[in-house]
Amino acid sequence: MMQDRHSWIFVPGQIPRMVDKAFGLPVDVIMLDLEDSVVPALKASARSQVAEALGRARRYESPTRFVRINAVSTSECMLDLQAVVTPGLEGIVVPKVDNVEQVRWLEHELSRLEARRDAGKITAMVLAIESPRALLAAAALASASPRVAGLMFGAEDFSRALGLPTVRHGPASDLLYARSHIVVAAAAAGVASIDGVWPDLKDATGLSGDCEMSRALGFTGKSLIHPSQIEPVTRAFQPSEQQIEFARKVIVEFDAAAAAGKGSIEVDGQLIDAPIYERARQTLRSVERQKR
Repeated sequence: MMQDRHSWIFVPGQIPRMVDKAFGLPVDVIMLDLEDSVVPALKASARSQVAEALGRARRYESPTRFVRINAVSTSECMLDLQAVVTPGLEGIVVPKVDNVEQVRWLEHELSRLEARRDAGKITAMVLAIESPRALLAAAALASASPRVAGLMFGAEDFSRALGLPTVRHGPASDLLYARSHIVVAAAAAGVASIDGVWPDLKDATGLSGDCEMSRALGFTGKSLIHPSQIEPVTRAFQPSEQQIEFARKVIVEFDAAAAAGKGSIEVDGQLIDAPIYERARQTLRSVERQKR
């Protein structure tokens, strides 16, 4: 499940040493980039390098392999698909998508290319919400195809569309509505929600606060742009030892109470009923999945 993948790192597809390094990073998903980080003159060579990288043998616990293609509205998109739809590809990140027709076109092309190359129907789609129009269509986009595995917030392009300041300060309250909207749309469709990047590599405090905000809003993961950001993102999306112990205590005591015919109890001063019990079970299931 993509909801279990918390850290998503963008990797410039035209820089071989970065691509090589990415396959060994302690990150959940690498997104080999053919879009914004690649200048037009280098896109062809980047495709070749990314295609070669996707063909490498998978090592135990290596990251999930996604590619960020160019937007459907560009001539580069079909060239990207033709280059990277191979058995080593596990998913694509689709930038600047804003209508269901684009998703369905991609679904058709992926099926056609997979069949031609005997790749199997394996390619998932994560759709980047990067414009006001896309935000308003988020719920429809999230359920537009069985291949849609998640929604990702493209905070920088979205901010530009709204004319927001270039430099982000603090928790960026001006983006709270958009972020919450994406979380709700993704949850309603049962897919992952991946928050946007924290762009200031020198602001560790800002990154930590932004990660905490992502988790508090309900995102299942966060995108990042540098290996130094992996640990703060991973930490923010994993339950703390205190949370794990409390969840275990809730389950033990609630099970005993239910056996005695009680529907709610008090644990450490907090009222526990069925929804909180289920959240405790969900916490422990998440921990178990992370151990696999």
